[in-house]
Amino acid sequence: MRIAKIDMSVNSSVRLRTGNEMPVMGLGTWLLSRDTAGTVAYAFGLGYPMIDTSSDYRTQPGIGAALRMSGAARDRIYISTKVEETDDAYKRTRFDLKELGLDFADLMLIHRPPLAGAGVRLWRGLIRARNEGLARDIGVSNYPPELIERLIDATGETPAVNQIEWSPFGHSEKMRRFCDKLGIIIQAYSPLTRATRLDDERLVRIAQKYGKSPAQILIRWNIELGTVPIPKANQRRHLEENIDVFDFEIDRSDLQQLNSLNEHYSSLGFLPYI
Repeated sequence: MRIAKIDMSVNSSVRLRTGNEMPVMGLGTWLLSRDTAGTVAYAFGLGYPMIDTSSDYRTQPGIGAALRMSGAARDRIYISTKVEETDDAYKRTRFDLKELGLDFADLMLIHRPPLAGAGVRLWRGLIRARNEGLARDIGVSNYPPELIERLIDATGETPAVNQIEWSPFGHSEKMRRFCDKLGIIIQAYSPLTRATRLDDERLVRIAQKYGKSPAQILIRWNIELGTVPIPKANQRRHLEENIDVFDFEIDRSDLQQLNSLNEHYSSLGFLPYI
């Protein structure tokens, strides 16, 4: 389903199944441990409304510092972070908030499923954290449909978000239909394929047509599909480029061509939801 319109802006949002709003794009911070505070503060200055992190990224203290440096009102910045599959999810949520210097996260995710099972104990821990006001919404990351269903069956709670690797070169219509049916928003990490597909001739041709970079086309593709991209960038020019995607719209034929690039590509070697 195509939902984006040309009059969208970086301040636009998507509605989660809980009724809360999530910005239509944000900044990923994996491997952004060098001058995290300065980079994130610059992103805030450009208007990035959402930051995604995790304790194992080692970026949470820097993000907290950037929040304090920016002086931005808490309700203007959306923060998502994660618990690991071996954690006590409730205790880890408290630890993450302490590192960030926050009273609550907008979104807490299970980073990946445990080796055995769906992580029902983890999910119950996040439910407790949300019920106590430590997180506004909870969700999962790197989960296939069958494991999401097991969490729902065990607790009656449906994740608000599934954060997964997602790009024209690697995605799943089956996963998108599953999430649409349950009202789960797909948050797209590595939407730029970690730069491994930016020189694809077909993508470059489409980018040239719109006077945009291949990276901007990949980000806009996500936005137009209703998925929420969180591209990582640590150079100012890339931060500026990635947010400059709200002054054009990809036409239907080019969207179809981008969809056809799918080869289930993953920069990690596999897509866990295929």
